[in-house]
Amino acid sequence: MKQSNNTRTLIFCAVLVALAVISRMVNAEMHWYNFGPLVAISLFSGALLKNKSFAYIIPLAAYLISDIFLEITSPGAGFYGISQFFVYGGMALVVLLGSQMGKPKAMKLLGYSIGGSLVFWLISNLGVFFAGYYGLSLSGLATTYLMAIPFYTVNGTSFFINQFVGDVIFSGVLFGAFSLANNVFFQKETAIN
Repeated sequence: MKQSNNTRTLIFCAVLVALAVISRMVNAEMHWYNFGPLVAISLFSGALLKNKSFAYIIPLAAYLISDIFLEITSPGAGFYGISQFFVYGGMALVVLLGSQMGKPKAMKLLGYSIGGSLVFWLISNLGVFFAGYYGLSLSGLATTYLMAIPFYTVNGTSFFINQFVGDVIFSGVLFGAFSLANNVFFQKETAIN
């Protein structure tokens, strides 16, 4: 039984990474920036994977693989400087947030999903500040976050609104699918090995 659980866990992790990579590639092509399951996968991994190494590896591997693809197809889009480290750090913090969730219930999941969006938004935009796009001053920090508020758009796209909507939708789908599969196919486990 242990081998079966380990195999199932590895397959599940591979599917999550593939889902995240494919979604980032499609989103880049469709210009649906930040609308994807990566924050949801980070939250899910932290909340439900018993193996915390896998919990951190899944979203970070998904980001790295999709960044490599983006770099190959659009040089400069995959590896774009110091702010990228903050993006990866933001994902790791969302995994940590998810590890504090306990048993996911609908309202708790909504709150954690919103919290994950905000954590990622705060940390990733701090990376934009340190990259110096608006200057490394208090004024530059204020401008960085002002430009990142939900109402600011680039070519009609609000990065935060896309992220927020995607995080809520994908968190619901991911946790809901796990709950459904768990109740239908497995012995009602509360976590994945």
